[in-house]
Amino acid sequence: MGATKTEHYTDLQNKLAVLAKALGHPARIAILDYLLKVETCICGDIVNELPLAQPTISQHLKELKNANLIKGSVEGNAICYCINEDALNLLQNYFMMISEKTKNKKSNCC
Repeated sequence: MGATKTEHYTDLQNKLAVLAKALGHPARIAILDYLLKVETCICGDIVNELPLAQPTISQHLKELKNANLIKGSVEGNAICYCINEDALNLLQNYFMMISEKTKNKKSNCC
């Protein structure tokens, strides 16, 4: 999405698009699944969980952090990551709204 085109959309639409783009790779979904499974901040353990090299995982973590899906904090010489619940709540609310609107739809258009 070009930088000049985002002004034509609402803040919510732009935020959701950034989140959706970050979720567009299975490795990132796997990272989120792992963070949800461990239910705590993790530092470096992800490399042992995925069949990817450390630099590749770091790049995916960077994309997730840039999209605000995860948070990172520095602890010593390591960066620890955890789920950003605000971003997940935004996605959940959006998909719940879609679900409610499709449930209440009276006509079958397709």
